[in-house]
Amino acid sequence: MNVEPLRSFKLPSPLRIGWIGTGVMGVSMCGHFIRQGYNVTVFTRSREKAEGLLEQGAEWAESPNDVALSSDVVFTIVGFPNDVRDVYLGDQGLLAGVRAKHVFVDMTTSQPSLAKEISQAAMAKGAYVLDAPVSGGDVGAKNAALSIMVGGDVHIVDALRPLLNVLGKSVVHQGESGSGQHTKLCNQMVIAGTMIGVCESLIYGYKAGLNLNMMLSSIQGGAAACWTLDNLAPRILNRDFDPGFFVDHFIKDMGIALDEAKRMGLHLPGLALVQQLYLAVQAHGHGQLGTQALLLGLEHLSDVQLKT
Repeated sequence: MNVEPLRSFKLPSPLRIGWIGTGVMGVSMCGHFIRQGYNVTVFTRSREKAEGLLEQGAEWAESPNDVALSSDVVFTIVGFPNDVRDVYLGDQGLLAGVRAKHVFVDMTTSQPSLAKEISQAAMAKGAYVLDAPVSGGDVGAKNAALSIMVGGDVHIVDALRPLLNVLGKSVVHQGESGSGQHTKLCNQMVIAGTMIGVCESLIYGYKAGLNLNMMLSSIQGGAAACWTLDNLAPRILNRDFDPGFFVDHFIKDMGIALDEAKRMGLHLPGLALVQQLYLAVQAHGHGQLGTQALLLGLEHLSDVQLKT
């Protein structure tokens, strides 16, 4: 089935929402819809991770296919591109239960090419997919303050803005399918460069004998001001490496960006360096820590440990 170009799109009412993926960010994001009074159906590979949502009133589904059958709009936020492929294109995947005018929103950071492939597969069945990765980590997810970068048909994006606004404070349509993913990769490049700068500044300041809290209070108000300084530097000083975003997932994102850069004939030496440092952190068993755990790798290189 080929879909004619859209001139408008309207969601059904009452609206049924499906949700797949209840990790560090997904569980908070799904909870916002439940608290807004939406009928929500949930699936995740480990049901225990969804128990809190079920207690709040969500319904459980046994597979992504069952989520599709029970929903009008389905949001997904899983781990890796292979997970995205399985959730959408597997035998029990979302598109196995798709119907005309069904809408899917993948908020996983994944491959732009995969976003296009899934969008085309859905359109062949009369349905629509947006790629809408997010930035803001666990704090942004909890506070409904995420930045959402959206690729796909503008009419679908416009129809879904009220839903996307439940999750984020910034919703920007970037263009055609895949463009949301490309934008998120740009975001991850900036984070990679910022994270190494923040961690190195803390190690340098410590070795120089500075009061690190006082140092941060100064540079946070100048040209170095950034989200990482405000949100993750204090965690680092408390040696809090709990994940707002996993090292393993960040390595995945950087790998996708480097693959895309290679395809475009680009050289990104800064990103390649930071990925190598993160791979060392992962090799030391810290893949399930937050991205601020880059400090642990840099401490190892300099044989120093921050103490505050």
